[in-house]
Amino acid sequence: MRRHLIRKLCLVFGPRFPRIWLILCPVSVVVLIVLSSSSSTSFDSATLTVKPDIYANYRRLKDQAVSDYLDLTSLSLGVTKLKEIKLCGREREHYVPCYNVSANLLTGFKYGEEFDRHCEVSKGEPYCLVRPPKDYKTPLSWPVGRDVIWNENVKITKDQFLSSGSMTKRLMLMEENQISFRSDDGVKDYSHQVAEMIGLRNDVEFYQAGVRTVLDVGCGFGSFGAHLLSLKLMTVCMAAYELTGSQVQISLERGLPAIIGNFNSRQLPFPYLSYDMVHCAECGILWDDKDGLLLIEADRILKPGGYFVLHGSSLSTKKGSMASPIEEFARKICWTFVAQQEETFIWQKTVDPQCYLSSIQGVIPPCREEREDIPSYYQPLASCVGGTTSKRWAPIQNRSSSSQITPAALENYGIQQDEFYEDFESSLTALRNYWSLLTPLIFSDHPKRPGDEDPLPPYNMIRNVMDMNARYGGLNAAFLEEGKAVWVMNVVPIRARNTLPVIFDQGFAGVLHDWCEPFPTYPRTYDMLHANGLLSYLISERCSVTNLLLEMDRILRPEGWVVLSDDVGSIEKARAVATQIRWEARVIDLENGSDQRILVCQKPFVRR
Repeated sequence: MRRHLIRKLCLVFGPRFPRIWLILCPVSVVVLIVLSSSSSTSFDSATLTVKPDIYANYRRLKDQAVSDYLDLTSLSLGVTKLKEIKLCGREREHYVPCYNVSANLLTGFKYGEEFDRHCEVSKGEPYCLVRPPKDYKTPLSWPVGRDVIWNENVKITKDQFLSSGSMTKRLMLMEENQISFRSDDGVKDYSHQVAEMIGLRNDVEFYQAGVRTVLDVGCGFGSFGAHLLSLKLMTVCMAAYELTGSQVQISLERGLPAIIGNFNSRQLPFPYLSYDMVHCAECGILWDDKDGLLLIEADRILKPGGYFVLHGSSLSTKKGSMASPIEEFARKICWTFVAQQEETFIWQKTVDPQCYLSSIQGVIPPCREEREDIPSYYQPLASCVGGTTSKRWAPIQNRSSSSQITPAALENYGIQQDEFYEDFESSLTALRNYWSLLTPLIFSDHPKRPGDEDPLPPYNMIRNVMDMNARYGGLNAAFLEEGKAVWVMNVVPIRARNTLPVIFDQGFAGVLHDWCEPFPTYPRTYDMLHANGLLSYLISERCSVTNLLLEMDRILRPEGWVVLSDDVGSIEKARAVATQIRWEARVIDLENGSDQRILVCQKPFVRR
């Protein structure tokens, strides 16, 4: 009888049972036992308690059933168990990959290149989970968190603070466990002065005058950028990697836009004609060094009619004897000297691309071949002027008051209108769905952590979002449409279509990046990470999903959120890794019959 039964089963399933059935049978028995016991428990509870308890039991059973189903699905898709991922040592609490000066010197980099980003040198290093400092505290919500941070969350010593410049001391106050950033009239006066120097009545007119995106090079700790942000100018702090006392780390801890990068030997990860203003106040860069290549790079990322603002006590107070090499080279790249007041000097980029073709002696020629679809991702510094033949060459002063992209502009980008607006509409719909899911968790009573204030509702702990596959900036536009007080770092993968120009032209922040490598930022600097289609893209590029999620864990603050949208197979691989690194993870099926899934995760405050 038993052999007869086995023979029948073999006819159905073949000579070998599929592995999933060997697992499904015992799991089914366990589920039946749990259901039978829980049904009696629910029945007994119904006579003693109210309905919410029955609902909670049902939800708990439903979540467990979904989890069991996903475990079985993971096995059927070939997602294997991962090796245990260990925590990094305490020495890596503020670890930033790809910046290792000693290793770079041994490899042969010199003449300043040893301070650049070199991921190829550190490739192969074992991955681990970067842990927060022992006394790490959840950042305070905005607007308080913009002016007060916990000093244990960043790497800065009292000696470094005391050795900083007088301006920094005046704006910062280091207390026992906090660093406060005072609202200083000097910053507002300086901003007002810059506005007057370019012919405006005050800095409130920056936006209407076409200045909407600013790259603040060597930004200190972000006070000037924080003021410009209050004027609705997207200001990104950029500074070189620093082992301690980092300008970028402290700015991001305040919730301000910032990224590691420097003018040294390679082009910045921005396209031609990105920023309306490049600002440098005591930034420590020798702009006339390297035969003017650094000024040519500043010109490359400046839009026509944009401003280069230089402030510093090292410059002469007399224009006639001002750092003459800078002024001389500025003429060679068709910049016009606008004004000087005390230690502040301003130049303006030409609005006429024909200037570079003129017969003026010494003018730097334009680059011969320019392809905007090829990203400027850490290419060597160019000795020619770029962007002069771009269809996007348009003076910032000719902008309309609206930041919306016109159909004519989309045609210049080579983008179909339907495609562009579909990105916005789908992002807006998705955002509303995400927010309806996350709002009860983010904007409700938050579990108190040591040092937390008693928050007033809503408790907004999302200050910044990284869109890891930004396309046309649809998610950023959707946040603005919904009135959410967050800024977005729009990341465009280098092997995807280069859509950064349309992102910058909307007044958003953005950067090119290779997601097969770590991102140039410090640990715990983003509150939310979002990616649509990135996982399947990386799998097609044969990059590691495991390494990607470990990198996401590094740059995500404790209790931060991750929202990934992709196909079933990619989501299951990500869910397996998320579980392994002890994220709270939930997979959501879309109700429209799509094969897409959404994975929503939260990083724990403490890993058990």
